[in-house]
Amino acid sequence: MSLTSRVPYQAIVDRPRLHLPDDARIAVWVILNVEEWRIEKPMPRTVLPPPMGQPLLPDVPNWSWHEYGMRSGFWRHHKALIDRDIPTTLAINGHVCRSYPRIAQAAKDAGWEFMGHGFLQGPMHKLDDQRKAIQDAVEAITEFSGTAPRSWESPGLTETDETLDLLREAGIEYVADWVIDDLPQDIETPHGRVTTVPYTVETNDITVYALQGHTSDEFLNRGRDQFDRLYEEGAENARVMAISIHPYITGVPHRIKYLEALFDYIKGHDGVAWMTASEIGDWYRSALQDASGS
Repeated sequence: MSLTSRVPYQAIVDRPRLHLPDDARIAVWVILNVEEWRIEKPMPRTVLPPPMGQPLLPDVPNWSWHEYGMRSGFWRHHKALIDRDIPTTLAINGHVCRSYPRIAQAAKDAGWEFMGHGFLQGPMHKLDDQRKAIQDAVEAITEFSGTAPRSWESPGLTETDETLDLLREAGIEYVADWVIDDLPQDIETPHGRVTTVPYTVETNDITVYALQGHTSDEFLNRGRDQFDRLYEEGAENARVMAISIHPYITGVPHRIKYLEALFDYIKGHDGVAWMTASEIGDWYRSALQDASGS
């Protein structure tokens, strides 16, 4: 069965009326992505082109771009989220629990949800053994946090035909790879149901800055416009908005204030439910059951 045939088309206008906690209009979730880039390998993405077009290893400047996020940028994100008491989903490479334990411990102490994000940063379709990489990530997160991850975001949102089956086999219930709607949707696997959690490719700092090269205020402008329309639509039916951030992108000094301003703008509205990935997934399953009357 093809991947697309497993995700039947549903028009948003035909979806049943779902009620968020406290009759909120919109659920907002923040995904903070922390990854491990290996200096001896090609970088997952780059900010500087190689000299004279000749890639070199180790790629010190581009590795350092990411490493700055782990040493400085993450802590700006951490403060912004903690100061505002925003529930946070930490999309984490499993090995980060061992290579950057200071970061993992800060997230654990904050009570953030640990979401699987591969074992090391790299696309799922390039793995020699996808099942083992998923299991390694789940085991590393479980060992460190004390709780098995229930949610997953594949690096680069990459999947193969078997990824969903392997994720559900490993105990994952909620997956953010399928950016197809403003509400979750169920996907069947041989091991049980997986539910998509609405993610984003555009209110995502990678897209805004690393790919599209916008000025520093664009994340605020785009995020505010995204929120305003979803908030308006939320009067008719619930909506979900994702804000995806990376420490080496929006954690830098010239951009952090715009992310903070976006948080403050959203927090200035009533009827907003700040949630994590699994909270959204649990809510959806319960609300859908209530809407069907079963």
